[in-house]
This record gives sequence, C-alpha cells and structure tokens, in this order.
Amino acid sequence: MNFQIKTFQELNTTELYKILQLRSEVFVVEQDCVYQDVDFKDQKALHVIGTKNDKIVAYTRIFKPGDYFTNSSIGRVVVAASERKYGYGHNLMKASIEAIKTHFNVDKITISAQKYLKKFYEKHQFIQVGEEYLEDGIPHIRMDRN
Repeated sequence: MNFQIKTFQELNTTELYKILQLRSEVFVVEQDCVYQDVDFKDQKALHVIGTKNDKIVAYTRIFKPGDYFTNSSIGRVVVAASERKYGYGHNLMKASIEAIKTHFNVDKITISAQKYLKKFYEKHQFIQVGEEYLEDGIPHIRMDRN
C-alpha cells in the first residue's frame, strides 16, 4: 500500500470522486447511516490516501490543532471492506499519525471514534476520554493520544 498526503486543492476531481465514493460506500451504505458526509471540512483537511494497484482503498482526513478539535485530529477513517483482512487500517493510522507529526509538528491527537473500534484505536495509543455519546445515531467515544 502506498500513501499520499494532499491538500484539498491538490486533489483532482477523479481522486475526490473516489474518496467520496469510498466514504459513502462504508459510512452510508455499509453502516446504514444517513448523514451529511460532505460537510465543508474537507477544504481545511489534509487527505491521507492509501492506494493499492492504483485504486483508493484506504483514507483519512487530518486536521491541524483548532480546525476540528483543540488538538490535531484524524477523521473519516475508512478502509474498503474487501481490503480490511490485510490490516491496512493499522497502516492507515500509522501514516495518519506520522502525517500529523510531519505537517503540524504536534503529538496530541483527538478522535471521535465509533465505540466498537475502541480496541483498534487503543493499539495506536489512544485512550478513551469521557462518556459514550451518539453521533449520527452511532455510539462514539472521544479518544486522545498524547
């Protein structure tokens, strides 16, 4: 898997279309959750794009401190269903954490994690902060990494 980090302006229309398709495929269709994915935050984010055989199969968007949470943050963490068995989610998180360190020169990261993925994020040194809450009808928890 190869990773690229791009600003919104650096994405071409085909890349943007494929990213939005992957996010919709997982967050709307697979998770059966109707929500507004296109939220005008993509323009502020850096986009971490994981490709395999020239196909986008993994993706996150990262934010500098203050653009989403007080700390830097990672969101829209997604791996295509057909590719999850290879552990690409861990590669994606490592690439995203490294991109935050490289581009924003910070270590503290906050995420809004789907609760069922708590153990996954704990493997990347995130710890739960506070109580569970609903986001778009799905149980979430805030997790921080220092």
